[in-house]
Amino acid sequence: MSTMSLLCMVFFCVCFLSISAELQRFEHPIKPDGSLSFLVIGDWGRRGHYNQSKVSDQMGRIGEKLGIDFVVSTGDNFYEDGLTSINDPVFEESFTKIYSAKSLQKQWYSVLGNHDYRGDVVAQLNPILGKVDSRWLCQRSFVVNSEIVEIFFVDTTPFVDKYFVRPKHHTYDWRGVLPRKEYLTKLLKDLDSALTDSTANWKIVVGHHTLKSIGHHGDTAELVTHLLPILEDHSVDMYINGHDHCLEHLTSTSSNIQFLTSGGGSKAWKGNIGKLNKDPVKFYYDGQGFLSVELKQGEAKIVFYDIFGKVLHNFDLSKEFYSTM
Repeated sequence: MSTMSLLCMVFFCVCFLSISAELQRFEHPIKPDGSLSFLVIGDWGRRGHYNQSKVSDQMGRIGEKLGIDFVVSTGDNFYEDGLTSINDPVFEESFTKIYSAKSLQKQWYSVLGNHDYRGDVVAQLNPILGKVDSRWLCQRSFVVNSEIVEIFFVDTTPFVDKYFVRPKHHTYDWRGVLPRKEYLTKLLKDLDSALTDSTANWKIVVGHHTLKSIGHHGDTAELVTHLLPILEDHSVDMYINGHDHCLEHLTSTSSNIQFLTSGGGSKAWKGNIGKLNKDPVKFYYDGQGFLSVELKQGEAKIVFYDIFGKVLHNFDLSKEFYSTM
């Protein structure tokens, strides 16, 4: 066996073990004043086209104003079909060279979208990309603990039936996911356990696919069935997603969860609005943009911006702080 083949085998084993274990945790410190702020962007990687560069410019401006601690990506990081390898130039052309503002030189926490699964998933998850650009951290599912908040990143693409039974002309990279039923059962169990153990005052879940949406894709039935009950049982504060190329804020008639879509990182679907559902719609914008989250122990502020940095929608949340000491 060649040295290269051996290295590939070792990496694959490490990768498999990491997704088979409990959700990996990453610690991210809060600011000295006890606050935390970050930006959320999704559906972006198009080499600067479709206003991706304009969105990036405003992210840099808002990021500097807020003194952000990190950036969250809700997936579909590289179009149209993910990365071809760890040497794919699209990584630098769609990420490093586009998000070049000083304020954006912070850690990026990213999940995979359905378009990412059409490429070489193992390449996009490979820690070698972190050596190409130290900001990059992409895993299937993981937790970021930042003292006042825990953010639970969930790999939502394997939940969606049509990618398996009706893939059309697309090919998906299911390495590390099959057998699918076992993968999803363990993921839901690990998420439920992590949420049960969480002592953070704020709990945010991030995934690529919509849970509640009036955008093109609408609600994702498989997530409503399997994921939403866990979020409701653990009083999650926000579910943040991409997938629909828009910005939106929905609330729920059955819980206090705020459903936020930030999928306006590049190509938007102007005028492509789905049917209304029974859940209250607080805001919908079928164009490009992003959102910011500012957190304190008992307060949260969420703001949506367009490509000109204009505030489109904002709201505040508050809650009591219960010490675990």
